[in-house]
Amino acid sequence: MNAREIAFKILLDVHLKGAYSNFSINKYLKGIENTRDENLIREIVYGVIENLTYLDYMIAKLSNRKIERIDPKILEILRIGVYQIAFMDKIPHRAAVNEAVNLAKKYGHKGLVGFTNGILRNFSRKKEKVMEVDVKDKIDYLTIKYSHPKWMVKRWIKEFSYDFTESLLKHNNSKPKLNIRVNTLKVTREELKNLLLNYGYEVDETPYAKDGLIIENPIRITEIEEFNKGYFTIQDESSMLVAEILSPKENAVVLDLCSAPGGKSTHMAQIMNNKGRIISCDIYDHKLNLVKETANRLGITIIETQKQDALKLNEEFIEKMDYVLVDAPCSGLGIIRRRPEIKWNRQEKDIEELSSIQKQILNNAGKYLKPGGALVYSTCTIEREENLGVIEDFLKKNNNFVLYEFKHEINQSTDNREKGYIQLFPHIHGTDGFFIARIVKQSI
Repeated sequence: MNAREIAFKILLDVHLKGAYSNFSINKYLKGIENTRDENLIREIVYGVIENLTYLDYMIAKLSNRKIERIDPKILEILRIGVYQIAFMDKIPHRAAVNEAVNLAKKYGHKGLVGFTNGILRNFSRKKEKVMEVDVKDKIDYLTIKYSHPKWMVKRWIKEFSYDFTESLLKHNNSKPKLNIRVNTLKVTREELKNLLLNYGYEVDETPYAKDGLIIENPIRITEIEEFNKGYFTIQDESSMLVAEILSPKENAVVLDLCSAPGGKSTHMAQIMNNKGRIISCDIYDHKLNLVKETANRLGITIIETQKQDALKLNEEFIEKMDYVLVDAPCSGLGIIRRRPEIKWNRQEKDIEELSSIQKQILNNAGKYLKPGGALVYSTCTIEREENLGVIEDFLKKNNNFVLYEFKHEINQSTDNREKGYIQLFPHIHGTDGFFIARIVKQSI
């Protein structure tokens, strides 16, 4: 299979089978040695998922058949072709059309081949006109232009503003940079930065997280010796800030209630200089194995994994913990840049259901803290109902807990760090959308 056919197969997995894009990409990229093909596959897959509504809008302008009546395989081929012509300037239109026609010959009958050829050639001729989003309603315009569900666009305009939402949608469709966290138990940030520069990687330091590096050209970075030696792990800057803000001390007892795949547990272990005890919990064995594998590769020995449902109160944990981390299950609407299929898989009702789960988990977590202990609640979403709404509900029900202000070098437009929480946005901070709150249990 060539690169476009592999991209086609991945997109079928995502759109017809509900597969996660990153898992499907990793499955199909095994054995591919040509980095140019790998880049093309990633570009097409993420580009099509990010721009799905817009691509279908353009195809509908060109087609005499309604979108829902187009064969799913042919529709995917058309999306790939239209995306290349619309957004990939380095690919000749003729190449995009010919490759799409070849795929249509393999996966459709003769009539569909002519249909595919006609639509893409027509688009090539009328590209500028077809790409215009000529709708009067401003919400419809954002929904089509930036390919986000209408309910999501309406919700964010109501919560933030129209201009804020448009900027957020635009950034959600941008390509995120790879961040890595330096394993300071083995190497300093400056030492690792120099090692990576010697490989030819373009490297910058993260502006907020103390242990982070930004890699501009990260092709196969997990195949180099330094990764295998445990000098670093892949983690977004916003996620690194969680352990920094909790800031557990050496020899403390720490509970990570929703720990997989282990990024925050291992970061806490670094901050503790691998001294103390971290209990990392999850409900699935295979996810706990990921925590173990990461800890082993990084040379961390203080993490114990335990199968535990965060929704169920564990009597053995009550008032035993110096620190508790609740990185709660959430809608994930802050990481759409990295997982664009999230915006198509989520429904508005999910937010209310998730906030109920989050409140229950946080309520259990509070019981596990010793008096004077600290708890961090974090999510990778920008939804107030899942973030500050959960915290406010918890504090109303637990008057012996308070938000605890912390100082951190984060350029907030509003100084929420003075209130004990921060909300990060992709278009403001250049990180994933993340919420982090620090709560302390008062001694009675």
